[in-house]
Amino acid sequence: MSADAYIPQSGDAGIRVDHYDLTLDYKVSTNRLSGHAVIRGRALTTTKVISFDLVGLRATKVTAVGMRVTAFHQSDRKLRITLPAPLAPGVPFEIAIAYAGAPRPRRSRWGTIGWEELEDGALVASQPTGAPTWFPCNDVPSDKATSRVSVTVDQNYAVVASGVRTAQTTRGGKVTRVFEQNAPTPTYLMTVHVGRYVEETVSLGGPVGRLFYPTALASRVHADFADLPRMVSVFESLFGPYPLEEYAVVVTADDLEIPLEAQGIGVFGANHIDGSGGLERLVAHELAHQWFGNSVGVSKWQDIWLNEGFACYSEWLWSENSGGSTAHQKAVAHHARLADLPQDLVLSDPGPDFMFDDRVYKRGALTLHSLRVTLGDGAFFGLLQSWTRDHRAATATTADFIPLAEEVSHVPLAGLMHAWLDLPQLPALPREIRAAPIRPDARPWPGPSPR
Repeated sequence: MSADAYIPQSGDAGIRVDHYDLTLDYKVSTNRLSGHAVIRGRALTTTKVISFDLVGLRATKVTAVGMRVTAFHQSDRKLRITLPAPLAPGVPFEIAIAYAGAPRPRRSRWGTIGWEELEDGALVASQPTGAPTWFPCNDVPSDKATSRVSVTVDQNYAVVASGVRTAQTTRGGKVTRVFEQNAPTPTYLMTVHVGRYVEETVSLGGPVGRLFYPTALASRVHADFADLPRMVSVFESLFGPYPLEEYAVVVTADDLEIPLEAQGIGVFGANHIDGSGGLERLVAHELAHQWFGNSVGVSKWQDIWLNEGFACYSEWLWSENSGGSTAHQKAVAHHARLADLPQDLVLSDPGPDFMFDDRVYKRGALTLHSLRVTLGDGAFFGLLQSWTRDHRAATATTADFIPLAEEVSHVPLAGLMHAWLDLPQLPALPREIRAAPIRPDARPWPGPSPR
């Protein structure tokens, strides 16, 4: 049984994973991956069978610390491991799995997702169910775990993976890099990128910044990411401290359909940079996900507006804070466009087929703007900082957000949020931002965060 109704064939609701330790050896020229995963977790219910998601790769050996594995069976989606006796709730397990194969994307209702070969390298684009194409896992957004990922490739390739690089060794024409991620991370945000990249360190104020890109794209990368330090500073002043130690940007030589986020990483295709900042909103969007979606994650995909609506509104906030159109001007324009589209999407439950629909992104952003207009900037940005602080490195739901908004502002918001979130008809957009009266005991916005 899955823990998420939008992805009913993914995950095992009877377990919780605490840590993934992955040792990977990847050959670019033949697209051959050999892996060894050690998965530590605990039972949530009494269970004798533990299931992990694994797609397109074959498990060859399964062992468990302190117990005998009676049998393991693999289907096209699942690796099921039978234990000699049931685990009681709360009892820990540690299972090691050797596996190998030619990783490839899996087909899904959202297109092909997961491990993808590039012209000369590879990347992982897992949202929402692509992680099992490269390692066995409990692939639901509510199950966040820490990780250690060791990747060995031919010496002339760079590797970028989730976490902080803690070791690098070279032997026999191959290089091994180790990445450790101490922030709990859902499987869809764990990633590996392999390519012929230049690595460059940039100052982002608090976090360490890294750029990875093909040499031929250097001038475009430098131009389009020149404002990244200021963008981090603006977002920290609005949302609170950047939630990780590092932020890396990967630009591939290949064109990609869309840019994407991973934990501590933003990934862009060559087609997403033009050397003149023409797609700067995408840079803002992927950076904002480090707060909204990555640090504060969704407990279930039904609440994806908490990821994408917040990241989309962050695009508008960056525009407003960098000399472009104001967030209100953006809101008015996008409200007019949405008004011309079918009014058949419910933001709080768009359904799996529409959870990546652009209307989720834009209506989510409009919901936040309406909240900002209603509350005024002090209470609104105080709410965002409370949200990122109270749910840092955890998961949350829409049902968590609305009470917090009312607690911070002391303004009744159930009617406003119901209209935007639960009804298909697009509500009218409130007028320009004004300072709403705030009770004296409301939690104040502390202003820009200290660096």
